[in-house]
Amino acid sequence: MLEIFRQCTIYLAAFVEAAAAVIIAYGAIEATARFLSLVVRREDMRTNKEYIRLNLGQWLTVALEFELAADILRTAVAPSWNDIGQLAAIIIIRTALNFFLQKEIDKAEERARSKAE
Repeated sequence: MLEIFRQCTIYLAAFVEAAAAVIIAYGAIEATARFLSLVVRREDMRTNKEYIRLNLGQWLTVALEFELAADILRTAVAPSWNDIGQLAAIIIIRTALNFFLQKEIDKAEERARSKAE
């Protein structure tokens, strides 16, 4: 029974990881399309480029959460101490990436609001 549960969890983790890849791909395609649109229309690159970068950053933040969920799923069934240590390191690294990315997004949104006022 435990082996069936372990296999289901591995498949679920792979599905969640695939979802993260789809999210990253969607964000990258959207950012590329918006950038190409800016180039073609010759709009103000500075403001719009930051918007594109922040939007892509938000997609990457969501994808990081999915990746973290996949890692947790892989470690959920009868983990060894080595697995737990690796998961802890992954959680710390991904949480730090997410934290700094979110800070950058918040700062840029604050700059945009102050320019609008």
